[in-house]
Amino acid sequence: MFGSGNSQWVCPNDRQLALRAKLHTGWSVHTFQSEKQRKAQALDKRELDVIFNVIRRAEQLELIEQHRIGRLIERLENMRRSAVGNGLSQCLLCGEALGLLGTPSVLCLDCCKKVCTKCGIEAACSQKKAQWLCKICSEQREVWKRSGAWFYKALPKHVRPVKDPLSHIRRPVVEREEQPAARNVPVTYTWAHSKGVFIYVMYSDHTLFYTKECNVYTVESTLGTLDFSLLYDQENNALHCTINKAKGLKPMDHNGLSDPYVKLHLLPGASKANKLRTKTLRNTLNPVWSETLTYYGITDEDMVRKTLRISVCDEDKFRHNEFIGETRIPLKKLKPNQTKNFYNCLEKVPFTGTKGSTLICSLQIDKTDDKSLEERGRIMISLKYSSQKSGLVVGIIRCAHLAAMDANGFSDPYVKTYLKPDENKKSKHKTAVKKKTLNPEFNEEFFYEIKYAELSKKTLEVTVWDYDIGKSNDFIGGVSLGINANGERLKHWFDCLKNKDKKIERWHTLTNELPGSGFND
Repeated sequence: MFGSGNSQWVCPNDRQLALRAKLHTGWSVHTFQSEKQRKAQALDKRELDVIFNVIRRAEQLELIEQHRIGRLIERLENMRRSAVGNGLSQCLLCGEALGLLGTPSVLCLDCCKKVCTKCGIEAACSQKKAQWLCKICSEQREVWKRSGAWFYKALPKHVRPVKDPLSHIRRPVVEREEQPAARNVPVTYTWAHSKGVFIYVMYSDHTLFYTKECNVYTVESTLGTLDFSLLYDQENNALHCTINKAKGLKPMDHNGLSDPYVKLHLLPGASKANKLRTKTLRNTLNPVWSETLTYYGITDEDMVRKTLRISVCDEDKFRHNEFIGETRIPLKKLKPNQTKNFYNCLEKVPFTGTKGSTLICSLQIDKTDDKSLEERGRIMISLKYSSQKSGLVVGIIRCAHLAAMDANGFSDPYVKTYLKPDENKKSKHKTAVKKKTLNPEFNEEFFYEIKYAELSKKTLEVTVWDYDIGKSNDFIGGVSLGINANGERLKHWFDCLKNKDKKIERWHTLTNELPGSGFND
């Protein structure tokens, strides 16, 4: 115990400390104080006034700061509104003609627009080559720095003065960083960062939308946003892509609207084999699809090395469909059996040329020099040895991402099965032909009458063919299951032998080489 009289204190032990923690009384209290003495120590009116004055002063300073940031943003917007050039053949700000016969020009580092040397500002950098910024982008950086948005990664709350045309009185309008329900056409700016590129979408009401992507390039104006979700079903080797809706798409038709639809591709190796698309919605910039598109035969290896490209396009009846924008999601970002929601800003990426209206991207992710990644497709097979029927039941369920064998970019696939050695050549079974598809679904079963003891000596050969009229059918790929196989094919066969009367389903990658006479169609 320390002190004397009414100022006595006790150093609490561990038990008292634990009790005070439960009662939320603090770690140190006056031990010999009564309730009357505690009330006598309450704050008086003068002390409360001092505290309230400090709070009011802080609120005033915050309001002053919001006005200051609002004035910075208003100045930036006035500069944007006063720009009269196109940034290509004319100076973006003053509109002077550029080129050999005109005023010398420089390229802005941020917006990639051309300006004359009078409207450009040379950026301070450590590189030998001079780098320029237009006055708008320079002011944008200044606003970003002086408002503190560089720290919060978004514009703080601000008050922007708006001039009333009737009363000519300036009144503050408070704007927050939350997304409003309705917006005008926004403008997108990009800022470099050591860990990627940040996109800042500044709308006409100065609300900022912030995203970060690793492979993003400068975009002139926002193309809209896309709301979708992804789910990787690891057990069934399926990737479910739910396309919910889009907002604020870029108008592509003369009526100021679009006829949008969504296309999906798996990269690398974008082709018709892994292209999925939604239905087309007419005359809208805010479409709601609510469609789920599914990729089958997706392995854990695919989830590590592949990227999903989601493109939004405008459908035209009398000419080529037009590209609006896209977003890309590396599949390694997904966790198995967990749905992940996305709300991404659409963007355009650099391209080397166009084929009709199809965008041919030059990003490295579309290219691969590894020939082992070139696949003929995959097939889902089920095996079951039936004790009751004394035979092997082979199920051909579906194929995915088959190689295109016809001129139209598709195939007319069917599947044949053999159980070898087959001296009498009676083990051949064939599925129905599926027209013009690279992802056929068969769901057919074939029965081979065979004793269980002889099954370990047999090999099941499955081949996929493209049906052609008037000429020989084209071989797409094949797979062999049995004791002479290896990897997943051998494991699938052994699992069938060990688990009688149980259907075992597996995905297998087709190869372009398969021994035996199954190639001879």
